Amino acid sequence: MSELLNYLVQHDENFRRARLPALYSDFRSQRNLNPDGFVANVTAWKRGLSSAALAGHAPSKSATHNHLILDLDGDSLLRSLETKQFGRPLALGTVLQEALANGEMMPLQQFLKSKESIYYRSWGSLPWSVMSWGLRQVGIGGPGDNLPRGQFVVLQNLEILAKAFSEATADRTSPFERTFSKAHFRRTFAEGLLEKKQRLSETDLDVLVNFLSRDKNVLSTDGDTIKIRSGAEDVAITEEDKAIASLKELIEDLTRQTDVLSRRVDELNITAQDAVRRKNRVAALAALKSKKLAETNLTRRHATLSQLEDVAAKIEQAADNVQLVKVMQSSTTALRSLNAQVGGADKVDEVLDNLREQMGEVDEVGNIIAEAGPAATVDETEVDDEFEAMLAEERKKEEEVERIKKEAQQEKEAEETRRKLAEIEKLAPLPVPGKIEEKDSRPITPVTATANELGDMQIQSDSTTEKVAQRAE
Repeated sequence: MSELLNYLVQHDENFRRARLPALYSDFRSQRNLNPDGFVANVTAWKRGLSSAALAGHAPSKSATHNHLILDLDGDSLLRSLETKQFGRPLALGTVLQEALANGEMMPLQQFLKSKESIYYRSWGSLPWSVMSWGLRQVGIGGPGDNLPRGQFVVLQNLEILAKAFSEATADRTSPFERTFSKAHFRRTFAEGLLEKKQRLSETDLDVLVNFLSRDKNVLSTDGDTIKIRSGAEDVAITEEDKAIASLKELIEDLTRQTDVLSRRVDELNITAQDAVRRKNRVAALAALKSKKLAETNLTRRHATLSQLEDVAAKIEQAADNVQLVKVMQSSTTALRSLNAQVGGADKVDEVLDNLREQMGEVDEVGNIIAEAGPAATVDETEVDDEFEAMLAEERKKEEEVERIKKEAQQEKEAEETRRKLAEIEKLAPLPVPGKIEEKDSRPITPVTATANELGDMQIQSDSTTEKVAQRAE
């Protein structure tokens, strides 16, 4: 299985092995017989080829893979998709012709030379017959839906990279950070926009810059200087932008040179030490001499770089001042307009005086209406009587509640007393009157003492009853 097909099988669910026979078959007849199946197969191929190109797995005629461009040079694409079991995809030419007709792919040169936005006049708005004729005139397409030839820009991949570019540059706010020379722009954004640290080719970057400036209005460029726009008015490339771009590129070059010279000094120092250990005076002196020259050049580069960085800081400061003055100027204009609408302090005083006058009239009218209306009279005696009745009712309720609580407490105490008497009767039964009981030999305890006391009380009670009966006789 080829690299391209292996990528599609592993990363695209539409290319699972059960679907491969249908995708490799000649499904062109389904355009009328089974439109849904035809659209599903065409869509699967278009999405698969777009994702494969963006991931760098599509065949390319150059050493550097293009990620925004599909190379259809000869039969390289068909060969990369050929398998022993299914052969070559028979309807791939139809798929690519459909992509061209719908505006999902465009010839590279036509895309780069077009002055109008691709969204202004979409290829998809043209009838298929007219599009087919136009493609045949430029050598693309023909009878039998053959595979187109040439390089074609994949618009879906362009949209993905445009979004990634906007996210990567969202924090670049100052003019110095948003301005680049063409070479500096390529070095800055060749990596980082794609996954797995893949690099964009020079052709990819040309296509991306063209798309972002012409179709997305994100960049402004004159061919040599590229600027990320900060607003609708930030369109033209100015002399200040060119100066900033040149300065940034020079700073980057000097920084790279200082890195190279620093490594060179370290290498020559190691070489000189090695020559000294080997007692090679000539080699050691030569290495030290070269080291001194490299150190002199490094010192000069650092001095120049320091000056350029100072100039860059001043430019950034000046640019910030320009923005600050613009904000202050617009704020002044806004305040002037608002103050003009207010009309000044005298007008405000007049308005407040009129407001107070009108509010006073409202109060005066209200007082007149209140005086003219019928006076409401209240009998104070009736109010007092009603108040006393309410107090009496409230006291009655409180007394009832208190009575209920008291009865409940008494009932609770009586129940507690009955419970204790019942417990005492179980422990020590009372003696029968007139019967001489033997002395209780049990030890005196609180329980027995209480039982004895209750027995004495019972005896006294019986004696008192007998005396009362005798007197009655």
